[in-house]
Amino acid sequence: MKSKANPDDILRKYNQYLKLEKSFSPHTIKAYLVDVDKLLQYLKEEDIHPFDATLEDLEHFSATLRDLGIQPRSQARILSGIRSFYHFLILEDYLQADPSELLESPQIGFHLPEVLTLEEIDNLIGSIDLSTSEGQRNRAILETLYSCGLRVSELCNLKLSELYLEDGFIKVEGKGSKQRLVPISPRAIHELRLYFIDRNRMTIKKDFEDYVFISKRGKNISRIMVFHIIKELANNIGLKKTISPHTFRHSFATHLLEGGANLRAIQCMLGHESIGTTEIYTHIDKNRLRHEIIEHHPRNKNYTPK
Repeated sequence: MKSKANPDDILRKYNQYLKLEKSFSPHTIKAYLVDVDKLLQYLKEEDIHPFDATLEDLEHFSATLRDLGIQPRSQARILSGIRSFYHFLILEDYLQADPSELLESPQIGFHLPEVLTLEEIDNLIGSIDLSTSEGQRNRAILETLYSCGLRVSELCNLKLSELYLEDGFIKVEGKGSKQRLVPISPRAIHELRLYFIDRNRMTIKKDFEDYVFISKRGKNISRIMVFHIIKELANNIGLKKTISPHTFRHSFATHLLEGGANLRAIQCMLGHESIGTTEIYTHIDKNRLRHEIIEHHPRNKNYTPK
């Protein structure tokens, strides 16, 4: 059996294997390499060499994908790539036992959580009537939901005092009152600032002055209201999918993962681990996190701030 090699060297040889022996297209090879890189990033964070990974380690990786809200079909594709990688390691005599042999793929049933395509998100946001009094607010709501991957309750309770737009972050209070810093995209910041022009003209009730998104009644918007806004927009564009505010969170995680973002960064964004006020993120500093998210978020790739 060969001695431990540098993961980058192994990836180069795996690339050659896919190209020469499997005769895969460049597009397919890229997809396989991106999926394997997700695992290698994960193992590196856990301080595990790919040769030392056990079935349990791979199951934890699989569980992480599931916890991020990644669709079973996407999970199954990623795990298929992982099996191919370990099959290659056995063929090349890097390993004698295949830890992925008993790794199970998720059941792909008929009730998959819906994920919106980038085009569908563009169409939904583009269909908002900006001539109405709440049009710009609704646009800012959807951009913020998708830009930051927020839970609907986090969106409804977002405060002005928790926005650090000059730095490109917002502070979010999630489940169990755990706080986290979340990068916000230039596009969402632009839409928020346009909404603030309308918000400054509104009559806001006492004790609700700090909430970002305000209803016609002068209070912070409710979860039900956000559901209604999204359902109405889906009807307007004839979208056949059954969607909710959580669909934007699922889509956010799926698009970032497919775009090559670091798993740890997505976990931090979604609030799947707690943070302290001094140690903002475990294993990833906030500037690297912001770069990771902004770079891989599909609606940022062709966006030029106005």
